[in-house]
Amino acid sequence: MEADGREPIVGRDAELARLFRATDPVTGDPLLLLLGDEGTGKSALLHQVVRRAEAGGVRLLRAEGSEAESGLAFSALHQLLRPVPAEIDGLPKRQRAALHGAFGAGPATADGDLMLIGGAVLNVLSALAERAPVLVVLDDAQWFDRASVEVLSFAARRLAGEPVTILVSAGAGYHLAGFDRHVPTLVLGPLGDAEAGRLLDLQPHRPTGRTRTRILDQAEGNPLALTELAKAAAALGPATKSPPAGPLPLTGRLERIFAARLDGLPAPTTRALLLLAAMDTVDCALDVSAALPDTEDETWPPAERAGLIRRAGRGLRFGHPLVRSAVYHAASPDARREAHLALAELLRDEPDRRAWHVAAAATRPDAVVSGELERTAGRARRRGGHAAAARALQRAAELSPRPEDSARLFVEAAAEAALTGDLARVEELATAVRARTDDPALLAEAAAHVGRLAVLTVRHSVVFPQLMDSAEELSSAEPSAALDVLAGAAVVRYYSGQDAQQHRIEAALRGLRDDASQAWLRAWVRAVSDPFGDRAELLALLPRVAAEARRRPDRLTAYGVMAWLLDETPQAVRAFDEAFGRWGARGALPEGLGGAAAWSYVELGRWERAREACARGSAVGAAAGLDHAVACAAAVDATVLAYQGDTTAARARAEEAIALIDPLESRSVAVFARRALGAAALAEGAYETAYDQLRTVFTADGVPVHYHASYPALADLAAAAVRAGRRAEAAAIVERAARSLAGNVSPRLRALIDRARGLLADPQDAEPHFRAALADPVLEHWPFERAQTLLDLAEWLRRRRRVAEARGPLTEALEVFRRLGARPWTERARTESRAAGLEVTDAVPDALAGLSPQQQRIVRLAARGLTNREIGEKLFLSPRTVGSHLYRSFPKLGITARSQLRDLIEDPLVTTGRRD
Repeated sequence: MEADGREPIVGRDAELARLFRATDPVTGDPLLLLLGDEGTGKSALLHQVVRRAEAGGVRLLRAEGSEAESGLAFSALHQLLRPVPAEIDGLPKRQRAALHGAFGAGPATADGDLMLIGGAVLNVLSALAERAPVLVVLDDAQWFDRASVEVLSFAARRLAGEPVTILVSAGAGYHLAGFDRHVPTLVLGPLGDAEAGRLLDLQPHRPTGRTRTRILDQAEGNPLALTELAKAAAALGPATKSPPAGPLPLTGRLERIFAARLDGLPAPTTRALLLLAAMDTVDCALDVSAALPDTEDETWPPAERAGLIRRAGRGLRFGHPLVRSAVYHAASPDARREAHLALAELLRDEPDRRAWHVAAAATRPDAVVSGELERTAGRARRRGGHAAAARALQRAAELSPRPEDSARLFVEAAAEAALTGDLARVEELATAVRARTDDPALLAEAAAHVGRLAVLTVRHSVVFPQLMDSAEELSSAEPSAALDVLAGAAVVRYYSGQDAQQHRIEAALRGLRDDASQAWLRAWVRAVSDPFGDRAELLALLPRVAAEARRRPDRLTAYGVMAWLLDETPQAVRAFDEAFGRWGARGALPEGLGGAAAWSYVELGRWERAREACARGSAVGAAAGLDHAVACAAAVDATVLAYQGDTTAARARAEEAIALIDPLESRSVAVFARRALGAAALAEGAYETAYDQLRTVFTADGVPVHYHASYPALADLAAAAVRAGRRAEAAAIVERAARSLAGNVSPRLRALIDRARGLLADPQDAEPHFRAALADPVLEHWPFERAQTLLDLAEWLRRRRRVAEARGPLTEALEVFRRLGARPWTERARTESRAAGLEVTDAVPDALAGLSPQQQRIVRLAARGLTNREIGEKLFLSPRTVGSHLYRSFPKLGITARSQLRDLIEDPLVTTGRRD
């Protein structure tokens, strides 16, 4: 098979068939990753796929990666969407503004929200798919800028059900954030001996004898190497029977072959090729066409005949990415410098591109160029392009003549790189800081950036001692910086749950001199590392942390985390609400203990809001390659799914969380995931399974596996134990926990312990415990837990033949379960209510019970009058996906029109939705 007159495609029939199946508009995959080394034929196969798709009426969007442009934020995304301006103009206002801001065509959004931009891309693709199937080809994606990769991976994960296929090609061994987990992948390996021989036989000058053997040996099955080595051997002339002695060097051998084609080219052709190679992308040639000869000019034919370039419509492109590299590196340093200066002059009105060309031409430190790159970084930062900002700041630091300025710029680069999730890069930049300065403040700031990111990895046992060593070294000269680093260590302590770490944190805190301005952070460290050590004193300090948050809104999340840890959930939710309202997704990564917000919403009964927080945390964690952040979000999500009765999905999410972490390294996530599995089993009435899962959150001796996450499982453990015949063992664990918490127990945990005691007590002794668990009015802030206790009390009363007394708590519990959408508990409460003689009607939540949780969310939002597009923007779905869910939901609800939803959904349910 030949690719449109190009080199023949040999030995790739199975791979091509797989690509054709993947891109079939009806039965294809939403996403496929094509990996292979340079020269394995990725581009040739993609060309065949594109030709077939276009012949079938498929709409094509395509972007090609460029190493030169990988530092320009959203450049690949701009290349992809440049042909569809009408669809961009038709987006909702916020999404349109975010996309224009990302492309530099308008003011950047206040927070550079990659998820908002991702939602915009999703809507563009969905709008195009309404008219025809869409094929998105992302070629050489290893050279895409990081911001584009994150946005495209976000959109790709939400295209299920859309007639859109995304085909991504990348070099083998490259990490594409967001595209490398659970993504169908096709790997192009080397050709076998027989296939390699067939390819050589198809060459214009078929190599034979020793020459053939040497080519086969050196090419190692790489199709491009086979064809190019055959051409190189033929070019030696008929008098030469074989190439010169000695193998071609493996490193760069193909670039040398391409560079050899430059020999003998006219000087104007060589200069034009160098200008083309120095440009950012092929599309950029349109912007700087004045620098290049016209395509009809006599300059280009020699390069075409040499196979270095080919025409693409009215433009030109290199025949292979290696040609660009070969042309560029074959030129002298002076020639490359002149090319970049020429391009910089032509790009006077594009400051970011100009800055990079001026920097490429720089041969020595230059404060002016460094300043231009620093301004470029500022623009990239405002657009949410943290990777591009880090790259620009790093280059600015390298070009800065003053060591102190260079060190400062490296620190700023580390801060931006930390927001991309690239820990190795941050560590590299921190090393550069240490090589340029001994300024304690800069060194401390660099260490803090490393720590901020390291705490979100799964390397807790490695990261903790590094952070503590740094904090202890800084404690005398830079106590404020030491406390910042210690805050990161406290987060690691929370995730790992190791008591030995707590002792070291306490010792470090004692060694730091008191500073009134840092009292809030000292209180935060104590709360994170030991919330029940002295809860009363920490509660007294909470107003100080709140005051700090009022002065510095960027510290609202810290206040929210501390309030959540102390079981002051209403305060936590208010703080997180305000933080999200003010800052959106500020920064590309979840903050330390990012799951605290989602857990707060779960506890307060705002489950849909919790799932939205989980979706955000999972998306940004996946894009950054931070498995621990993804696992945290999955564990919370699994819990909500279990409460809603979607037990299959709950187990899948919980098991995903467990698979992503080491339970001994990340005890908190492991405990949360086991609690979710226990809740799923309770929802199904599988009490022995539930007990087995919940028992694992305590040690064999009954000690909590995690000093904070284990305690809320006590009541569920007791509920499972009663029905699994493990009453005595569970009672011992509950009483041990009660003794351990003693005077530091929160009202919430006291109520959970009282409920557990009521469940485990002899029947005649249970009532006082249930009554105690319901006595404090503050417990209404944990509606699901309180409703469970109400149901337990009602069941106990009815079995004591106190039916009339049981009806009040039953009615209240049923209303709460219905409002929350807790289907298994709703059914249990309905059954108990009927047994108590109550007339129970099938209210709205029961009508919604046949829908999936996602369908329920969509129906509730539609009932509030939101359009499909507005719902999609809120839930990060395409309008088409929203419409599909509604279409499937209407028959289950017994309605035929959207206008009927408002009457179907009663006020309590709508009110709950509004709070989300």
